Amino acid sequence: MLMADLGDLRLHYQLDGDPGGAPVVLIHALGTDLRLWDALVPLLPKGLRILRYSLRGHGLSDAPPAPYSMGALVRDAERLMAHVGMRDALVVGLSIGGLVAQGLAVKRLDLVRALVLSNTAAKIGNPDVWAQRIAQLHATGIEGLADATLERWFAKAYRQSDAARGWRNMVTRTPFEGYLGCCHAISGTDFYTPTSGLRLPLLAIAGSEDGSTPPDLVRETAELVPGARFELIRGAGHLPCVDQPDAYAALLSRFIKETGHLEVNVE
Repeated sequence: MLMADLGDLRLHYQLDGDPGGAPVVLIHALGTDLRLWDALVPLLPKGLRILRYSLRGHGLSDAPPAPYSMGALVRDAERLMAHVGMRDALVVGLSIGGLVAQGLAVKRLDLVRALVLSNTAAKIGNPDVWAQRIAQLHATGIEGLADATLERWFAKAYRQSDAARGWRNMVTRTPFEGYLGCCHAISGTDFYTPTSGLRLPLLAIAGSEDGSTPPDLVRETAELVPGARFELIRGAGHLPCVDQPDAYAALLSRFIKETGHLEVNVE
């Protein structure tokens, strides 16, 4: 088990693939952890060095008291990449992970060579929506949000599968402070202007059945960056790396090839 001691925080992370390979960073969604990518990692091309981690307040990472700021989450990613000696990476962010990825690219373009924004947006919801969720969280705990969360995440057929139970358990076992803290971070984030200033290869991925970040919202964010490409995975929900891993891996692999990322000179 790998734990990065960042001084004020310890983050659980994992490194997969070729130790000398082209760097890739995977940043997960609210209420999940680094296991979100379990089905995807084996499907990606050889020759990659893949870093994934659990956000503060998620998985086995430390859970400081809420609220969290998006700036803190971005700084966590920045410090973790320094800890493992990674820069010039292809960064994949899903949902809140996509917000972190945007913030990282805006702040430290030297760390981000290309960007994949999956099931995310420059702004997710609005402060009123998040205030309602935070109020419900205080009233009912995460358990009270779990069923509605899975309805937004997955199409009906997947929600009825045995695997869906595991994802429900992952949500409800997220530390309360971590879930609450990240809700505050999302509520306070609007990256429309900063993201519109980015100039780098960008792939945006949406799921046709995503109830959290619908395809039009993802497409709107992609259109902020000149030359960005938008891809829709039919039948996928909010976590297409879970319910459509083969299709998701195919899109990522194509983007990796198109950007020449496997040819990055890793020192």
